Amino acid sequence: MMKIYGVPGWGSAISEVMLTLAEIPYHFINVDGFDSDGPQRELLKKMNPLCQVPTLVLENGNVMTETAAIALMILDRCPELAPPVGHAERQQFQRLLIWLVANVYPTFTFADYPDRWAPDAPAQLKKNCIEYRKSLYMWLNDQLNAEPYAFGDQLTLLDVYIAVMRTWGPGHDWFQDNTQNISAIADAVCQHPRLRTVLKNNKII
Repeated sequence: MMKIYGVPGWGSAISEVMLTLAEIPYHFINVDGFDSDGPQRELLKKMNPLCQVPTLVLENGNVMTETAAIALMILDRCPELAPPVGHAERQQFQRLLIWLVANVYPTFTFADYPDRWAPDAPAQLKKNCIEYRKSLYMWLNDQLNAEPYAFGDQLTLLDVYIAVMRTWGPGHDWFQDNTQNISAIADAVCQHPRLRTVLKNNKII
């Protein structure tokens, strides 16, 4: 059984929900506090020198990181969790999956720890990152149709990203007021019976 090193509600939640949807068993190890010096950070560093969550130790003992890479690994086992190869929606799925981690993720890297990157102006850096993140989500919203998921009736791993990331800043109310498609897709994912326990454990519902 693979192991996930993470923190409830953090980026590791995406991997937990994806694996649960794919019915791939895993054991979760909470490393809350890993972002500061201490035993949890030292534990994580042994497997992932970047000290990031999620960090997965696979059944064969290999380490896997990066949620997009984890998503691709899951698709190797459960290809039905993405639009079929050869369909136009497949390219859009691939584009938006990588777009999220390449564009939206960095806004959290800098806004969550602004003192590290701009010690002379941390408040301004945080503000700028959050405003930029809002503009990114508004662009994403325009690419989506909530029918009820991003690609119609088929629940995909992209929908999992949307559901989890909605719980992060700028928060539910902002998404509801400004990105109705994102909110509707996230609501649909949160109603999926197979996901209720893992969503509750990560404080997503």
